[in-house]
Amino acid sequence: MAATNGGAVSAQIDQTLAGPPATRASDRERDAVVQRVQQAFAEGRLDDAEFDERMRAALVARTHADLDALLADLPADLPAAGPGLAPAASGRGPGRLAVALKSSVRRGGRWRVPERYTAVVYKGDGWLDLRAAELSGPVTTFLAVAYKSTVTILVPPSVRVEMTGFGVTQGLAEDDDPGYRLPADAPVIHVRGIAYKGAVEITTRPPERRALRP
Repeated sequence: MAATNGGAVSAQIDQTLAGPPATRASDRERDAVVQRVQQAFAEGRLDDAEFDERMRAALVARTHADLDALLADLPADLPAAGPGLAPAASGRGPGRLAVALKSSVRRGGRWRVPERYTAVVYKGDGWLDLRAAELSGPVTTFLAVAYKSTVTILVPPSVRVEMTGFGVTQGLAEDDDPGYRLPADAPVIHVRGIAYKGAVEITTRPPERRALRP
């Protein structure tokens, strides 16, 4: 009996020395960190690789400590403008149509995306970067038409992607399982693609930059 009591006391002492257990993170807290990481990326504080790494880490974080580590080198007062929803604004709304004839359509950085956006590219290329974009609603629909062209839509890991049409390819991760589960209220990007002798591509990672020659 003495040995049993001694073991219990020893276990209690070990637990006391180890400190309180780590506090588990909630979906809301993970989402708040995702928003701050996106804002830091939009301000140029993080590069492409750092943004992708921290976004994925935030989505799989288990504890407050895991989340705090992702923000340790960012300003404490960084405003949290969500990956998803932009506040309602008065006046003229964002443009809903972009057309390129033997030229390019390129959007990136901190731009406001309407709930419906159409990009038509004829013998050119399209690049729509949504990683730092402000979405106008919980569901955003893209109609991408590529005639002998390639239209690439770059999305953050924190959104859910749905695709319809033909000539549409999706490369959201290297593996079938991205390793995290999006919350039920995650923003939705619905892409309707039409490609003739071209492609509409959706990805979460930008193409790797070629190394400069010495």
